[in-house]
Amino acid sequence: MKLTVSLACCDYDRTRALFDGRVPIEGCETIACAMPPEEAFHRAFRFQEFDITELSLSNYMNTVARGTNHYVAIPVFPSRLFRHSSLYVRPDRGINRPEDLRGRIVGVPEFQMTAAVWVRGMLADEYGLRTAEIRWRNGGLEEPGRKQKVVLSLPPEIELEAIPPTETLSQHLDEGRIDALITALAPSCFGRNPEVRRLFPDYRRIEEEYYRRTRLFPIMHVVGIRRSLAELHPWLPVNVFVAFLKAKALCYRELENIGHLYTTLPWPVEELERARALMGPDFWSYGVAKNLREIEAVTRYAVEQGLVSRHLTAEDLFVPSTFDLAKV
Repeated sequence: MKLTVSLACCDYDRTRALFDGRVPIEGCETIACAMPPEEAFHRAFRFQEFDITELSLSNYMNTVARGTNHYVAIPVFPSRLFRHSSLYVRPDRGINRPEDLRGRIVGVPEFQMTAAVWVRGMLADEYGLRTAEIRWRNGGLEEPGRKQKVVLSLPPEIELEAIPPTETLSQHLDEGRIDALITALAPSCFGRNPEVRRLFPDYRRIEEEYYRRTRLFPIMHVVGIRRSLAELHPWLPVNVFVAFLKAKALCYRELENIGHLYTTLPWPVEELERARALMGPDFWSYGVAKNLREIEAVTRYAVEQGLVSRHLTAEDLFVPSTFDLAKV
């Protein structure tokens, strides 16, 4: 009899084969629920609704450090993104380069959100701007009342205050009540208010240079398996890991097809070739060994930014059986 498991994940091209049945999780009958990552995070961290789920990497690290994690992760990274595009500023405040953020008031929907962790880490490593040199404000981006998903115990030198629960960060940036904003989603005032701009307007060029220099392709999300289920069925983490690998391999093959296009873009094959020329054939890699540079960077950032009290290793974060698969 197969094990029935629920799966919550965004329906990305790299996960689609898990939703349409082309790639099964061996030994499982999968109930797949496609949803935006924010919804999966909320339902997983607060209510543990799903057996297998997409998780925010930073929130997951926080629960592991506290020993409160209901999920154990496998080294599958359904969301990766360079985050230079995520910094919005008020140039009328004299903010034209990263160093100009020193001493400024910067909003962020959740202080510990993974996008913000990577942005702050990049600001520190590339521009010498420490987290404690910025005054932080958190709250809903477009809807008031957003709260942190996990408990934070930040060091006293980091100033973090919530904006009023009836107001939004987009409103504050629009009105000039904050000087800048880190957000995964573009604020509604961007493109409407000429005094709201990206800190890095030419972000693709900057991000490509960043990759050449650091070899970092930032990891945003991981895949978690309910801890009690993984303990009861120790074969499950590897089977889930292999299924995600097979789904990604199918995605690559479809992107390579120039006879008929699987994506609604005119030159996706050329774009794939451009990415591979810069980042290698398996640029969206899974597994611990291929991603140690990113794992070590983000775990270091979490300590430096006061999000966790101890340095986490790959062994702390990921199920050991996924580190080394059998080879033929």
